[in-house]
Amino acid sequence: MSKATATRQRIVEKAAAIFNSKGYAGTSMGDIVSATGLSKGGVYGNFRSKEEIAIAAFEHAVDYVYEQTGARTSVIENTLDKLKAVVYFYKEHILNPPIAGGCPLQNTAVEADDTQPALRRRVMQAMDEWQARIVRTLEKGKQRGEVKPEADAAAFALQFIGTLEGGLMLAQLYKDVAYFNSMAALLLQMIEELRLEN
Repeated sequence: MSKATATRQRIVEKAAAIFNSKGYAGTSMGDIVSATGLSKGGVYGNFRSKEEIAIAAFEHAVDYVYEQTGARTSVIENTLDKLKAVVYFYKEHILNPPIAGGCPLQNTAVEADDTQPALRRRVMQAMDEWQARIVRTLEKGKQRGEVKPEADAAAFALQFIGTLEGGLMLAQLYKDVAYFNSMAALLLQMIEELRLEN
């Protein structure tokens, strides 16, 4: 890795936790300069704007969470057990999230909805990718005889993400895992209802 690439990566990694914890509006270039130990010129030598850093930081945060959940699910054969593993992953990390500040999709979506159109588009793209992954997983499960053939994979993907994110939001708001546990129980039931009985 070149020095320039390593510097850019350091900026992104440090900025990801700051943006995810303080939000776009609450994060200053001074925060990023302080966290990275670089000068302002050193930061701007790698990124043209705060928005560009925010987008790269968001992408890093989302990729990191996907890597963590992927490591958990890649060793599981059964389609529905893979989805359950995602629920358990979030349950274990509810008050100690992989990226400081909580779920980067949720945090960024809420803040960027009206104020940062480029960031909002990137969040929508990440959300679409997550839904598509769930749909692909369920369609493979149908082919393998693990998921009911009549299951609406697209509708389930939306319900899964909405329920999971709602549970995360409530648990973060109240700083109490019980709120997520209630949503997790519903998710596990929803997943089990897709199982094709042999």
